[in-house]
Amino acid sequence: MNNYTPIIGLEIHVELATKSKMFCGCDANYFGGKPNTHTCPVCLGLPGALPVPNKKAIEWCIRIGLALNCEIPLHSKFDRKNYFYPDLPKGYQISQYDKPFAVNGRLVIKPFARGPLTKTVRIRRVHMEEDTGKLIHATVDGEKCTLIDFNRSGVPLVEIVTEPDIRTSEEARDFLKKLHQIIRYLGVSDADMEKGSMRLEPNISIRRKSEKEKERKGEENLPKYKVEVKNINSFNFAKKAIDYEISRHIELLDSGETPKQETRGWDEKKNITYSQRSKEEAHDYRYFPEPDIPPIVLSEKEKKRIRETIPELPDARTERFIKDYGLSEYDASILIDDKDTSEYFEKSIQQITNNKQQITPKVIANWIINKKADKSTVSPEELIKLITAKQQKPQMDATDLDLIIKKVIEANPKAVGNYKSGKEGAIMYLIGQVMRKTKGKANASQVRNLLTNLLK
Repeated sequence: MNNYTPIIGLEIHVELATKSKMFCGCDANYFGGKPNTHTCPVCLGLPGALPVPNKKAIEWCIRIGLALNCEIPLHSKFDRKNYFYPDLPKGYQISQYDKPFAVNGRLVIKPFARGPLTKTVRIRRVHMEEDTGKLIHATVDGEKCTLIDFNRSGVPLVEIVTEPDIRTSEEARDFLKKLHQIIRYLGVSDADMEKGSMRLEPNISIRRKSEKEKERKGEENLPKYKVEVKNINSFNFAKKAIDYEISRHIELLDSGETPKQETRGWDEKKNITYSQRSKEEAHDYRYFPEPDIPPIVLSEKEKKRIRETIPELPDARTERFIKDYGLSEYDASILIDDKDTSEYFEKSIQQITNNKQQITPKVIANWIINKKADKSTVSPEELIKLITAKQQKPQMDATDLDLIIKKVIEANPKAVGNYKSGKEGAIMYLIGQVMRKTKGKANASQVRNLLTNLLK
């Protein structure tokens, strides 16, 4: 491994949670339905059927691109990707080739192994296509066969393609987790990998470290091959598949062989990859513009409108939790990891603000993080009552406490200014600072009363 550098890129497919399919009016909520009941002439590819693009799906694709800091071209189009496979009823897939909806983006991750350092992974493209049917391998009347369910055929599918900027399986896993989090915050997909709503496909190759000198000089120096592992449905499986491929490639290279350019599958029971077919190049698909769908022209006004629909994303929410509530980066990152949990935390904060309860955000965060109360059964209001009942502490000496509070006020002029300008939530930050200085010995109610009097 010391003599080699892994070169890893990722392709991620995300099924959008629109009500209807990409090019027809069929119900897109197919999961668990009776096979071949969510179909029509369009998604079955019958002669004469014409596709009509789903506007909502296109907007959501662009929303993903914007969230990934992509450029959004004003002109784009759909293309036909030609290949033959049993789950593709038309003999081609409507996709995008040279003019996708989003290009040249980036996502900054903070790999665990790099400590405080960050890494930027470039996003090559975010494009729109239709999903295929599903093959089901079964035994019918004692004979092995393959059945086809076309319920999934035509469901809106976004493909996100990175540049080969990733160097370890850990970085790949961190990137995928962050992307998954962003998709869920955007509300465009449940990204449920067990249901196949988000599918992971790493592309792996290996470069000798001696070749890095060319890269430093700005020369393109990628290996002459790559292997794609298809349709992985978990972050850990993606990491294991990458690690397995890295070891397999190094073993081949050390023996004087170059790994084949191919598509492989992942066997989660054996923890190995297996060969499926040779890997196609773009020209093998004979792309050409989709003749039944006119080019898509987006205005700057429409682009701005779509941008305004993007909610607060995880990084921004983390920064706000640290700034407004005085949480550590660790606590904030755990709370925002799940969108519902972060919203539950904020609703609990609202309870103490509305009712002037003497509980700090840090205490609420600890209760949620340590699962002292089940948020699925305990409402934010009930959580505050539980904390209040447990939080019965003796009051500190008033003189000592008064001195600490004055020092906190002096050290935090911005929070003081915010409070005096009408932002009552700012006092929670100051209470948190006092509680930290007193190591939790002060009574929060007493601290609030003293702070309020001193800030009049």
